[in-house]
Amino acid sequence: MARTRFLIIGGGLLGLGAAYRIGERYPDADVTVCEKEDGVARHQSGHNSGVLHCGLYYKPGSLKARLAVGGIRQMVAFCQQHAIPHEICGKLVVATSEEEVPRLKDLLERGSQNGLEGLKWMTPAEFREIEPHAAGVAAIRVPQEGIADYPKVAETLVRLIEGRGGRVLLGARVEKLRRQDKGWVAETGKGAQEADMVINCAGLHSDRVTELTGSRRDVRIVPFRGEYYKLRKERQSLVRHLIYPVPDPKFPFLGVHYTRLIRGGVECGPNAVLAFAREGYKKSDFIPGDLWDALTYSGLWSFLRRYPGMSYDELRRSFSRRLFCESLQRLVPEVREEDLEPGGAGVRAQAMSPNGDLVQDFHFVTSPRALHVVNAPSPGATCSLAIGQEIVRMAEQVQAAS
Repeated sequence: MARTRFLIIGGGLLGLGAAYRIGERYPDADVTVCEKEDGVARHQSGHNSGVLHCGLYYKPGSLKARLAVGGIRQMVAFCQQHAIPHEICGKLVVATSEEEVPRLKDLLERGSQNGLEGLKWMTPAEFREIEPHAAGVAAIRVPQEGIADYPKVAETLVRLIEGRGGRVLLGARVEKLRRQDKGWVAETGKGAQEADMVINCAGLHSDRVTELTGSRRDVRIVPFRGEYYKLRKERQSLVRHLIYPVPDPKFPFLGVHYTRLIRGGVECGPNAVLAFAREGYKKSDFIPGDLWDALTYSGLWSFLRRYPGMSYDELRRSFSRRLFCESLQRLVPEVREEDLEPGGAGVRAQAMSPNGDLVQDFHFVTSPRALHVVNAPSPGATCSLAIGQEIVRMAEQVQAAS
């Protein structure tokens, strides 16, 4: 396998992490990354809030739980080794009502089962020593979590991949994939690329790339935009670290929270609204093919029937600073509308099953001489180096079976 030609589709953190780990495991391998944009990390990897997640929320025994615990250690070590800005600032998960306390206790137990260290139950008096403006009846302190400069991580990975003789091709959108002998030929914006093994890390387009290899889309990417506000500079003292809510099991998304940014500032959000384009970072972004792909999918309609109230509330909040602020005030009551200024937005590469369920765990699909990472939303960035190791392991199995 040492001389295998690997073609990795997608130049985000997952694709670059896979290329880095493949080159580490097989120094003589031919490794090529094809990225359709003119730079790496232009979508999920560069539009997230930069949080280092350590595995508090994920079901014990799941791939997410296992890779998050190992992934944050690997990412922090990588940042330390290469002088990439990062900070282990810790996180508070706050119960804002007595109704949320049992769920908070479940989170504490889940985090302990997943191997997190230093978790601490806190009373209001205790957590206000850390976050004096936070409100609630109880909280969990998660000391291992932090923030990192993920675009810088991506730039560093490119340098290391190319330093080993690998290639990162920009402007190389993969238009077609066709079988050749025991491998593949990819028709790209930078010409034909031959490969023995294709690894699909195309994020928002991962399900479509899966189809290019002749495999069916067993799940589909449905784009949900997450919109953020930022606290005005003079009000950033309201938040010192990371403040998160207790997840509500009746809703599929986490809810708005506060995040300190590694480059400065405090981000507030995100919400979750259906985007009219897979790369629809603005409300006005519209791509007919992307919207048609979502609206003709039975899973989306099942999702909307299951969560009509949430879907409507998220849409209203998207157009109302007042409603957005009211959501934020549950965690930090002193925040006012005038404290908020427009922030950025990201689009989740979230896979959805035909029955309307969001795919909760990382999801891989295999086909002859191809491996597809079809679902790797948060904590995908944190876990990207660990997922890269998982890709190497699974690629070896695919190769052996081909």
